[in-house]
Amino acid sequence: MTRPRIVVCAYSDVGHACLEHLLDRGADVVAVYTHADAPGEEIWFHSVGQLAHERGVSVYIDRDLTSIPEIERLESLAPDLLFSFYFRNMLPPRVLAAATLGAYNMHGSLLPKYRGRAPVNWAVLHGETETGATLHVMTARPDAGDIVDAERVPIGEDDTAAMVQQRVTHAAVQVLARQLEALEAGTAPRHPQDHAAATYFGRRRPEDGAIDWQRSSSDIHNLIRAVSHPYPGAFATIAGRRTTIWRSRRTTLTANGAPPGDVECRDDGLRVACGDGLLLEIVRAQPDGAAELDGAELARRLMDDHHHLTTNA
Repeated sequence: MTRPRIVVCAYSDVGHACLEHLLDRGADVVAVYTHADAPGEEIWFHSVGQLAHERGVSVYIDRDLTSIPEIERLESLAPDLLFSFYFRNMLPPRVLAAATLGAYNMHGSLLPKYRGRAPVNWAVLHGETETGATLHVMTARPDAGDIVDAERVPIGEDDTAAMVQQRVTHAAVQVLARQLEALEAGTAPRHPQDHAAATYFGRRRPEDGAIDWQRSSSDIHNLIRAVSHPYPGAFATIAGRRTTIWRSRRTTLTANGAPPGDVECRDDGLRVACGDGLLLEIVRAQPDGAAELDGAELARRLMDDHHHLTTNA
């Protein structure tokens, strides 16, 4: 029996993993649309375009799928199914309608929570204890279509967004594996989202990593782990020097009345007073123009100049 023709729009880790799963299952992927890597962006994931090229699938890079010629090109492929796996552009209704068995997106959260961009980073930043991957029907509204299936993943209190993203990628493949046969047969389940419970978040920018020491130690810890490697990182000015903080650890130590942003340097580590009156331990940090350091090593270097320092709060 002839398998349905599939067009895939994909990028990043989830895009690569899901495309690889389709190809390994022998799905009839007739074309892949993807993005060129952006200059200056840290590329920490495998190339969707390279995978498609190696497996003999036609690749279209940075095509404007809102233009009539490109839409007509896609329609000429006569897709039965269309998948979007971490593709960065919204697809117009005419593109979605081109797939006779439906168009589906894999989103990195448990919808309807965390619709929009950077869902894993936002979930970690907000201190969530779980997230997941959700396969849903694509509509004109982003991340709002009926849910086909979802897989939950845990978030530990010290997990970075990168750690969670690895689990979400694995969860995305699990969901696709469970539902592929039903999707190809046109019998996949559909469950409407509870739109009243939806939350939506936009793109994060590097400057959003600025630390406000007036906030609680939990909030600051969550920010640090949400934007740690491979993301741009959370930062503050320490001893007059912008410093990126890559890892932190919550403590139960009180700041003893020290104002938020006050830095405590000891031989065993560096801690900063936060707005809740607790000290946050700096585990790994990097002053601008220098190598990454353990917090204890940074504290010892700072003590060579001053014993008690204050950041710019």
